[in-house]
Amino acid sequence: MTKFTHFNEQGRAKMVDISQKEETIRIAIAHSSIIVSKVIYEEIANGTNKKGDVFAVAQVAGIMTAKQTSQIIPMCHPIALKSVNITFDWLIDEEKNHYEINIETEVKTKGSTGVEMEALTAASVTALTIYDMCKAADKNMIIGPTMLLKKSGGKSGDYIRSSQKRNDSIKE
Repeated sequence: MTKFTHFNEQGRAKMVDISQKEETIRIAIAHSSIIVSKVIYEEIANGTNKKGDVFAVAQVAGIMTAKQTSQIIPMCHPIALKSVNITFDWLIDEEKNHYEINIETEVKTKGSTGVEMEALTAASVTALTIYDMCKAADKNMIIGPTMLLKKSGGKSGDYIRSSQKRNDSIKE
């Protein structure tokens, strides 16, 4: 029978022991996106959203969430993050009335466990915050896909999402 890492001898949940793992530089990059209407695009671009600077608030929410991931995802270890960076990039096709915000989060630490969950959680909450900031203008937004793009460090080595597995709308 396979031994599961997050269960104890009684078959109950446990946090994995990472005390013997080597500390290395750990980096994870995640992506999410949110498709918005032209009205929302114009509000964000012109700084006229009634709740304020959409990207500034979403960026702070994503950073705060990365730091709190262990309180949200049950088996995640609390990690002393060294860096969290969130960037936004518009993908616009006016002929198709397509306005998409691509969100990229990069999380770094030096520690005994990876930061994939912190990067993914930050990307997700950044997109959710954009939704919250803009829902008064239009609730028809679409969030996703959300995915890990890259990770480095640790026993399992590096991971880079192949372009074949990525959504066609995501820029390389």
